[in-house]
Amino acid sequence: MTSVFHPGQRWISASEPELGLGEIKIVSTRTVTVHFAAATETREYVKDNAPLRRAAFRVGDTVRSADGRTLVVDHVSDSDGLLSYASGGVSVSERSLSPTLGFSNPPQRLFAGVFDPPALFDLRYAALQHQHRRRHSRVRGFLGGRIDLLPHQISIASEVTGRLLPRVLLADEVGLGKTIEACLIVHRLILTGRAQRILVLVQESLVHQWFLELLRRFSLWFHIFDEGRCSAIEEGSPGTNPFLEQQLVVSDLSLLTRNPARLPQALEAGWDLIVVDEAHHLRWTPDAESPEYAAVHALGQRTGGLLLLTATPEQLGMAGHFARLRLLDPHRFRDLDAFVAESAQYLAVAERAKTLLDAITLHPDRTTRDALDRLLDQHGTSRVIFRNTRATVSGFPRRLPHLHRLTLDVTDTTRRKALAREWAADRNTDSAASVRHHFSDDPRIVWLLSLLRGMPNDKVLLICRTAHKALAVEAAVKQHAHLRMGAFHEGLSLVQRDRAAAWFSEPDGARLLICSEIGSEGRNFQFAHHLVLFDLPHDPAVLEQRIGRLDRIGQQQDVHVHVPFIVGSHLEILARWYDEGLNAFAENLQGSRELHEQFETRLLALADKPAEAPAIAESQVAVFLNDVRAARLEVSDRLERGRDRLLEWQSFKASTAVEVIDEIRQHDEDRSLDAFMLAVFDLYMIEVEEVAPRTYRLGSAGVLVDDFPGLTSDRLTVTCDRQRALTREDMQFLTWDHPLTSGALDLMLGSDHGNCAFARWIDPVQELYLEAVYMLEVVAPAQLHADRFLPPTPLRVVVDRRLQNSSDQITRDVSRDWLKKSDGGRELIGNEAIRERLLPRMMERVAALAHKQQAQVVSHALTEMRTALESETARLRDLQKVNRAVRDDEIDGLLEQQRLLDAHLSAARLRLDAVRVIHRGPIARTTT
Repeated sequence: MTSVFHPGQRWISASEPELGLGEIKIVSTRTVTVHFAAATETREYVKDNAPLRRAAFRVGDTVRSADGRTLVVDHVSDSDGLLSYASGGVSVSERSLSPTLGFSNPPQRLFAGVFDPPALFDLRYAALQHQHRRRHSRVRGFLGGRIDLLPHQISIASEVTGRLLPRVLLADEVGLGKTIEACLIVHRLILTGRAQRILVLVQESLVHQWFLELLRRFSLWFHIFDEGRCSAIEEGSPGTNPFLEQQLVVSDLSLLTRNPARLPQALEAGWDLIVVDEAHHLRWTPDAESPEYAAVHALGQRTGGLLLLTATPEQLGMAGHFARLRLLDPHRFRDLDAFVAESAQYLAVAERAKTLLDAITLHPDRTTRDALDRLLDQHGTSRVIFRNTRATVSGFPRRLPHLHRLTLDVTDTTRRKALAREWAADRNTDSAASVRHHFSDDPRIVWLLSLLRGMPNDKVLLICRTAHKALAVEAAVKQHAHLRMGAFHEGLSLVQRDRAAAWFSEPDGARLLICSEIGSEGRNFQFAHHLVLFDLPHDPAVLEQRIGRLDRIGQQQDVHVHVPFIVGSHLEILARWYDEGLNAFAENLQGSRELHEQFETRLLALADKPAEAPAIAESQVAVFLNDVRAARLEVSDRLERGRDRLLEWQSFKASTAVEVIDEIRQHDEDRSLDAFMLAVFDLYMIEVEEVAPRTYRLGSAGVLVDDFPGLTSDRLTVTCDRQRALTREDMQFLTWDHPLTSGALDLMLGSDHGNCAFARWIDPVQELYLEAVYMLEVVAPAQLHADRFLPPTPLRVVVDRRLQNSSDQITRDVSRDWLKKSDGGRELIGNEAIRERLLPRMMERVAALAHKQQAQVVSHALTEMRTALESETARLRDLQKVNRAVRDDEIDGLLEQQRLLDAHLSAARLRLDAVRVIHRGPIARTTT
């Protein structure tokens, strides 16, 4: 049922009570906007599903006004939906209440005799502990990625997210996972509260790939913005800034340059983080800049965080490299000539670092390692750029190319014409949909069936250019053989694609998966070891994407790349271009973009007319391939000589990665997540069927879908097993980072479930205990990331009727083994001596003990915070003397951060979250 909201009312966020009292600011037909002044946060909720609880105090409660006045309420009045609290002739409107005022009702339930079973109290306490560990964990935001735990990716993500809002260039080589690194960074910044409004800008062809990567791997729902959507928003609500409609947006960069109104709107909307993929397309010279570059430059100047991604930091020359650094820090990188001169000085530093690295390899010791770390820290752009290469990252399999020469009868003009049409369609994407392929008599189909018969137990991934071609291949195979095969192309829905990929991953599932080009985008098929390239792209980057579905770090077997080509066709020219010229089937190609741009025109000309005048054509092909080989060697040698080994060493800190990965694996193996989620599902009567170890199919019986955040209307399958999640993308990977888990915690802790309980302990000893759980909370802006030092912390206290601290007596074992549900709580509360005298004294005592714990916890948090930030500030000051990449605003930001954290941590408050009365005795009757 929709709550009645009025501007000025005070409400509590049930999912984030640490935000303090919120004030209703705007009430629209569908939404309500609440400002939490203490945390300087504003939230917008859908009215029908807002996780809000009315802050309505009662007679006898103590309230505090914003100007510091405190009064015990003796009268409550309501005028036009707003409450006023009076005491001794003094009246305070709820508008004037302090935003840090706490509101909880366990005592009200206690003295009203409204109790939950003891097991529900235990579940609530477990939820509080899980929430504390989750928010304090240094791997928060790293757990939830459906990714292999690759050290080089974890190393960069850990280093970059160690900064409040980073401004860096991610420049890993193709195939090493820059997108994964960027998503890891985005995910962690969102979950730790440091970034809420994020704009991802990519090339038009990559918009959906980024959308799916964020959704499938990290459960982040970004909204795709294009001109059509922006126009529709403006038409529906004239004068509205479309970019203010959503917090997380992914868009084609050209959206900001085609319509002159869009860039000012994006600038006005304000963002915490901007992510730009394919940053090498941002063109700049000292005399001119492209519209795209200008747009990113303008956004970067107004945005705290900026991530640029490119695989080619060196291929656009020093000017292009400088241009991207200038986007990240225009104050540091102001003069191109000075940058060129400075860069040359670091060659000597690199030689010194290599000497130290060799020394570590021969004689590992802490002193030499520390010396290398200091040297790397001081390197010119090492704090701004991160780059991993295949030369420094191990774990890739061998590629074994198999080229299969197929022939046509010289009289088969029909098939040759079909090949010509196929090539024309492959070259012209716009006309590809109008071409109807028929492969029933194609030699590639005959060869494919022979290949499958020769290895009956192996799985084969086949990739071709378009969905139409994939459908034709599928039809031709079906015409000749009956075998288990699946399809994966644009003509299928996302669910159908997921099911096909899942069937292919099963040991007894499909043997052959026929994919269009989208099968080469982002999917992980490394459980297969045979790749068939039914056709060949003319862009080496696309070929690398295809092979990369199997050639991945962690692949346990050699990757067999099968290339069937018809002699005398365009396929032969392309096969030889890749095999004899580029060696791209066997090895990852360095400088692919440069080589493609250099030879594309000649390649296409040869492929257009491969069979005319065979002798002349062969001589032309031979000259062409010789030129390609020479260029490849030259580019490879130049890139090798130009490699910044110092930067590569700095980008990959193996020891840091190992520590983080070990902690992630501990979380992966911990079954407490399973136990907690199953208990919550049971509480809310959600059907659960265990379909495999740590894998569950969920129904939605018992609650409305909208009442359980993250639960869909369809049956949902989740797994807590990382390896299963990697191969079964139709399942969701359930971790402490997942929205379903967050939703369960919010739902549990935002309700009254378990916050007041009564338990019976049958025992010869007569005693009465009061158990209380207080939450120690810091009300602070999310950007400070106070959680890393003091997350919401449960403080548990137990006293007996003599007011002695009994916390050590009421252990978890006692709670599990001896405390039972009982209906005697109301009878006990009916005893006036207990209700009016004993319980109030016990409540005062547990509060005093909790405040004693509070002082100790806050003191420890302050010490930890000051030590960490003072150490980092001192390091940056020393580093700034030799490395101008350290910005003044970084140091100033740390100092201001420490000042604010000192104030907010010192002002941490206690909030009573739950109480439990435990009656111990031999018989079930109330005693004092």
